[in-house]
Amino acid sequence: MVQPNRIWGDRCSKADIVINQGPTSPLPNGIPTYTVEIMNVCATGGDISGIHVSCGWFSSARLINPRLFKRLRYNDCLVNDGKPLINGHTISFQYANTFAYPLTISSVVC
Repeated sequence: MVQPNRIWGDRCSKADIVINQGPTSPLPNGIPTYTVEIMNVCATGGDISGIHVSCGWFSSARLINPRLFKRLRYNDCLVNDGKPLINGHTISFQYANTFAYPLTISSVVC
């Protein structure tokens, strides 16, 4: 993991939100399933809100709670309904599709 270049006391940045995803057991009909974890790892203890993810045409054959993760438009998904992700906390969900979507943080509010 790349550590953000930060001067002591600086606020958090989008580099402090980490996304991990990996394959999990497929749905009964054989569609691959992936688990996503989105973590706030801000070393200065800040809560981060307004987390937007570059997500292409993200869709899932498995229902995802839209308060956790939803696509607003092409390549723009919102995490936690825009509400703060508390420092040290993780949001996780599973989605099902024939391939894994590349997910990267596009913007945050600190």
